[in-house]
Amino acid sequence: MEGGGGARYNPRTVEEVFRDFKGRRAGILRALTTDVKEFFQQCNPEKDNLCLYGFPNEVWEVNLPAEEVPPELPEPALGINFARDGMQEKEWISLVAVHSDAWLLSVSFYFGSRFGFDKADRKRLFNMINEVPTVFEVVTGSAKKQTEEQPSSVNRNGNRSKSNSKVRDLEVKSSRTIEVNDEEEGVEEEEEDEEEHGETLCGACGDNYASDFWICCDMCEKWFHGKCVKITPARAEHIKQYKCPSCSNKRARP
Repeated sequence: MEGGGGARYNPRTVEEVFRDFKGRRAGILRALTTDVKEFFQQCNPEKDNLCLYGFPNEVWEVNLPAEEVPPELPEPALGINFARDGMQEKEWISLVAVHSDAWLLSVSFYFGSRFGFDKADRKRLFNMINEVPTVFEVVTGSAKKQTEEQPSSVNRNGNRSKSNSKVRDLEVKSSRTIEVNDEEEGVEEEEEDEEEHGETLCGACGDNYASDFWICCDMCEKWFHGKCVKITPARAEHIKQYKCPSCSNKRARP
């Protein structure tokens, strides 16, 4: 089943398949993080078997499985809505995340098989996919734990208030500065200037940092791209305590 408002297409190169994978993954991550309240409501256990779909244009959808047999693409886990009320919400979301990871891989390697990727192409595709955190790692926060040191180094900036320290514009700095002094001994020692936050991951999309605006949740201490949680730098200046969508939904639900 393909939909979500995106045009149907078949990626034929390793790069195109990886781009397809990242788009579908971004859609699923949005469903399980920033849009989790809406996702929870759509997975009504009283409805028929439902699946969570991610599309190449980063859109997600909860819908019935494809009627055609065999389907055009591998299908996601069937009946995710039936387990919703029988488990803790966090455990249920984690279970959906695991099945979504399996589905994303199956779709990518379906394209690889269909368009005749050889051993080298399949290995390259897997390595590209393996460089980004799984949906499960992002949803459960284990991706953040793997890079625990990075947020702590960012928080050592003592010239900002507690509130403002949660908001940052990451700037790409030069990793080393070499100063040459011809009048003295020549070359001074290289100085390490870059703060080690290259491995910090967005709690919504799971991607590494870029020179974009970021904001940190005061509850779970996860970092998010501003665009992923719809927070602008101007709006952030007026937020005394920021709560990400997941934390806000947890407090709102009894």
